Amino acid sequence: MSIENPKQKEMLEDLLAVCKKNLPRVNEDLITKAFEFAIEAHKHDLRASGEPYFSHPYEVAMIVAEEFPLDDITIVSTLLHDVVEDTDFDLNLMTKEFGTEVTEIVDGVTKISGIFKGQDITKAENYRKMLLSMVKDVRVILVKFADRLHNMRTLEFVSPDKQKRIAQETLEIYAPFANRFGLARVKWELEDLSFKYLNKEMYEDLVRKVKSSRKDRESYIKKFSDPLKKKLDDYNLKYELEGRPKHFYSIYKKMIKRNKPFEEIYDLFAIRIIIDTENSNDCYTTLGIVNQMYLPVPDRFKDYISVPKANMYQSLHTTVIGPLGQRMEVQIRTWDMDKVAEDGIAAHWKYKEDKSTTDKDLDTWLDWMRDIFEGAGKDETRREILEDFKLNLYQDEIYIFTPKGELRRLPIDSTPVDFAFEIHSNVGYQCLGAKINGKIVPLDTPLHSGDQVEIITSKNQHPNKNWLKFVKTQKAKSEQYYTTH
Repeated sequence: MSIENPKQKEMLEDLLAVCKKNLPRVNEDLITKAFEFAIEAHKHDLRASGEPYFSHPYEVAMIVAEEFPLDDITIVSTLLHDVVEDTDFDLNLMTKEFGTEVTEIVDGVTKISGIFKGQDITKAENYRKMLLSMVKDVRVILVKFADRLHNMRTLEFVSPDKQKRIAQETLEIYAPFANRFGLARVKWELEDLSFKYLNKEMYEDLVRKVKSSRKDRESYIKKFSDPLKKKLDDYNLKYELEGRPKHFYSIYKKMIKRNKPFEEIYDLFAIRIIIDTENSNDCYTTLGIVNQMYLPVPDRFKDYISVPKANMYQSLHTTVIGPLGQRMEVQIRTWDMDKVAEDGIAAHWKYKEDKSTTDKDLDTWLDWMRDIFEGAGKDETRREILEDFKLNLYQDEIYIFTPKGELRRLPIDSTPVDFAFEIHSNVGYQCLGAKINGKIVPLDTPLHSGDQVEIITSKNQHPNKNWLKFVKTQKAKSEQYYTTH
């Protein structure tokens, strides 16, 4: 198929241009083939907005090329990410046309999409872990982030009920998950878009107030910054000083946490000073200048340069009293530190997370990942490194749904009997049979993340000694041991 439609030709040219700008190398023929394949696959489909469905995978691919510029395989997989789920084309055809690597990524995205259909969110952290337990390649997660971001940007076209459900899911699962991957911009946008649909009145009220106070804020930041810039220039420092925007959802959280109205949230004023240097001592010199000019607020200084966060985040944070007694948050960092803080794993193979939620397994994985990328020679491309870049986080766990949609965590290769004992000892004792995703199965059937399991019980049933041959959990083994010996 060759593209005749002028608009589609222009779309393809735009996508290839962004890819050439951001990717280490680009297989134009493969991307063009995927572009044409997706147009053909979705040619009869429309989005809720009335647009041709292909506009969605295309926009998602543009997000990936701009936000997560890993490799051309990711772009191809993104263009095709809805083909298996929404059309008659299957994985075998995709493997034949585009190879196993693309097929595995598309299959992973399809499975994640299927998990959330018709499920209520209970413990969001379990969902995030479950997603990682299902995914062997980080690119699956990144395609899903981009997919969710575009869906949130176009959420106005679906029903109010669906808006709320998707926004809640995004706020509880995807935004924190994006934060784990260090994707600061994606996290903020997902949070603000979710907030917009979950609390429309408050969101619109904040938008109005932030907009009406913008001139005052800009004027105040100028009043604070001008004398500071003069002093920095006197020290011959090369820098960029910018006002740091506060996001609507983060303002709202502060208002709730402090139980104060918008007008009393004084630390909406914030600046970031990025020093054009490789010498971190210049950051401390800058801090000294700030403290000479403005009174520091006690206990509001954090030195993440000398002692970086476990997630490699580095910056100096301080709060000072500026003109008119207003507080001003100041962050000071180098350009390299800023890249780590802003772009995260996708662009710089870095990671950012609040220390209080650090997960030991996650730290181990991050150390391993860091070794791979920082140990790579300069001539190696990201494509070659990616071949070894497989997620091993939470791969030894599976997450199973109860019929009511609750999630339970089990060891890999667990069976319905393990699940029965996990629910309750009595359910395990009386386990007669099981259904996985609505189909009756043998009790030794291995479970997989995302399965919904229903246990069939009978008061006349007792544990079977044969179960000891296949159960995995200690609870199931020990419970049976005492009842069968």
